[in-house]
Amino acid sequence: MTVNAYAATAADADLTPFAIDRRALRPDDVAIDIDFCGVCHSDLHTARNDWGHTTYPVVPGHEIIGRVRAVGADVTGFKAGDLVGVGCLVDSCQHCAACDHDEEQYCLNGWTGTYGSVDKVDGTITHGGYAQSIVVKDKFVLRVPETLDPAGAAPLLCAGITTWSPLRHWNVGKGSKVAVVGLGGLGHMALKLANALGAEVTLFSRSPSKVEDAKRLGAHKVVISTDADAMAGVSNEFDLIIDTVPYVHDINPYMPTLAYNGTLVLVGYLGPIDPVLNSVMMVLGRRSVAGSLIGGIKETQEMLEFCGAHGITSDVEVIRIEEINAAYERMLKSDVKYRFVIDNSTLA
Repeated sequence: MTVNAYAATAADADLTPFAIDRRALRPDDVAIDIDFCGVCHSDLHTARNDWGHTTYPVVPGHEIIGRVRAVGADVTGFKAGDLVGVGCLVDSCQHCAACDHDEEQYCLNGWTGTYGSVDKVDGTITHGGYAQSIVVKDKFVLRVPETLDPAGAAPLLCAGITTWSPLRHWNVGKGSKVAVVGLGGLGHMALKLANALGAEVTLFSRSPSKVEDAKRLGAHKVVISTDADAMAGVSNEFDLIIDTVPYVHDINPYMPTLAYNGTLVLVGYLGPIDPVLNSVMMVLGRRSVAGSLIGGIKETQEMLEFCGAHGITSDVEVIRIEEINAAYERMLKSDVKYRFVIDNSTLA
């Protein structure tokens, strides 16, 4: 079926209207009419080939919320009308050590991304959620609680699971002390989720103007990271620091604030650490620096159910599809609180 979409056709080109073909249903497929799609920094990086591996044309979008339109002959878990979501993954090998542990995002044979990846069955390039509809293997479709605002739920499929996964992996709960570096799309979700899990939550920020909003979102305390006395005041305090900053930055000042056995986990930045990481604070306190990538399907479903039970969604600004290029420019300036979401009805 041919559907309306928006695509980038070159690294230096705006996204523009583009018709794409969605495949006919395979026996294990679910066809979804898309209602909303979140706008992620990864969309912008891919559209502009910042990572050097984009295949054009590319239709971004991996924070997808919609209703099931039809299902394949072998699908029993979904039916027409169900509210569902699709995140960053639409396939994996299903048999490696990572997949066997429900961590498809670390598939040792390579997972298939919602856009810009090669379909494992027919070899075509996948296209994402800046479109009227999508067809996805049932194992990679998520059930969304009807109690959640669908626009606000869309960013849970990337920003939400990206911060939920390390919170769960490092067993955050009542009595945990968690800090978050950066208050953006990822950071605001980390505050909400850590607070709901019962942790004592702190935001590290360079801007005193963010204090009030951080506390509204779930922070119990805000530490201005450029204030040496304030930083010294939280030495040896945090069990986990979730660093959401999407660009190269100095992580050394945060290391002394970790408790012994504490971990700083990078979820926003890909690339070399600069300035170089000084190992002294790591060695003296058995502190760690780690990375984390989104989450598997089982974990993402658990996150959605937790959000449904606690009424957690992203703070969003809903836009029309024709506003996407302006939204990219605003996103680069951090001019959004805290996630853009496309109203896909504007693709009609």
